[in-house]
Amino acid sequence: MEKKEKNTTEVEHYDYKDVLRLKAHLNPHARMYSRKRTGHSAHEQRAFANAVKRARFMALIPYVSE
Repeated sequence: MEKKEKNTTEVEHYDYKDVLRLKAHLNPHARMYSRKRTGHSAHEQRAFANAVKRARFMALIPYVSE
C-alpha cells in the first residue's frame, strides 16, 4: 500500500518576514494549522512555529484576528 504524498511546497527556511508564506498556513482566526493538515515534518513544523511567533512579536501578523 502506497503512502499518499501531501501537496505542499518544500521550504528550506521559514523567514518571519515572509508574511504571505506564513499566512498560507494560518486559519482565519490566525491559528497555526496542524502538521496533519500542512504535511510538515516535526522539524519543519517547529521552524514554522518559531517563525510565526517571531512575526507575531514583531507585529507583522496578529496574535488573534478580529
